[in-house]
Amino acid sequence: MLIFVDGDSKNMIPAACKDSVAIFFMFDLTSRRTLYSVINWHQQARNYNQTAMLVMVGSKFDEFVQLPLDLQWTIASEARAYAKALNATLFFSSASYNINVNKIFKFVTAKLFDIPWTLKRNLTVGEPIIDF
Repeated sequence: MLIFVDGDSKNMIPAACKDSVAIFFMFDLTSRRTLYSVINWHQQARNYNQTAMLVMVGSKFDEFVQLPLDLQWTIASEARAYAKALNATLFFSSASYNINVNKIFKFVTAKLFDIPWTLKRNLTVGEPIIDF
């Protein structure tokens, strides 16, 4: 498993991507700049691994819900469009409040090991998005 976050970890990308079964692209829901970085991270990752499951994780949902509703809607729409373009599952999460953290890892585990587990989509702006 490989997790991309905003920062300089380019030296580790080839080795980390090579045998990964899942790649997480983490971005900050309160910083659109990190969302825009996902496309670049995806291009880099796919140079080394064409088959890993892709998961986009928007962090800091607890801070995101404090933003104006129109900005939340814009960010949610952009994140959903990116996830669709990358064929990735999208989760909005908060580690501070354990929002969707367990669901993310249960989802990946269920998919990788073909374990029956039902996950419900949530596309309601203002709530933690889950889109697949």
